[in-house]
Amino acid sequence: MSMLSKPTSAARLSISNLSVNYGKARALANINLSVEQQEIITIIGLNGAGKTTLMRSITGLKKISEGEIIFNNKNLAGCSVDQRVKYGIAMVPEGRSLFPKMTVRENLVMGAYTRRDKEEITNSLDKVMNLFPDLKKKVSDRAESLSGGQQQMVAIGRALMSDPRLLLLDEPSIGLAPIIVQHIAEMIKEINRQHGVSILLVEQNARVAMSLADRVYVLETGEIVLEGPADKLRENTRVQEAYLGMKVKAG
Repeated sequence: MSMLSKPTSAARLSISNLSVNYGKARALANINLSVEQQEIITIIGLNGAGKTTLMRSITGLKKISEGEIIFNNKNLAGCSVDQRVKYGIAMVPEGRSLFPKMTVRENLVMGAYTRRDKEEITNSLDKVMNLFPDLKKKVSDRAESLSGGQQQMVAIGRALMSDPRLLLLDEPSIGLAPIIVQHIAEMIKEINRQHGVSILLVEQNARVAMSLADRVYVLETGEIVLEGPADKLRENTRVQEAYLGMKVKAG
């Protein structure tokens, strides 16, 4: 199966009773969360809520203390980061983490490091360029020369080069102008709806995040305090006041 084609099997993530500690401090407590095939799931929460810790736990960058993570019927306990990428999990980290002195092409190809078929890698690169046409004329430019929006496109494209079934996006709108945020949001929807990649999105911009999501989890101080369909949570007064900047009249 080539990158950006429809997955042949469900990309299902199931997290059960997950807890993560930093020393004696508990960063996440009893997290239960799922992502079904072709869903966009959003996690919203303030700084320090544990959103990035959760994403790092899924990718294997952070060791969990309790609970389990199941992806496509595979228990990820003991699986390395590379193994999880091979299973179909890719992450776009907060801040993009590009190689600034490397070209756009070189950065993108780094995302295919677990793959061996050169023809498939070339095909994936072509498809990323078609998804992000702004990068075509920048393919030989250094990443450090790009705008913030273009750098985010490279970061997403690099993750797609691993041929994922589940794409984790950590704060993709951070530092971007509103018009670029909207463009990135449209690309996320296309990756999900047209190409069958499930999305788990962490985002402080709750309005954008909830406009994309099928379901939403609200994370506060390491615990999930609310969850449900995006349209229902948009009507929740707690969400409106804390995350959407709305003043809700009493009574």
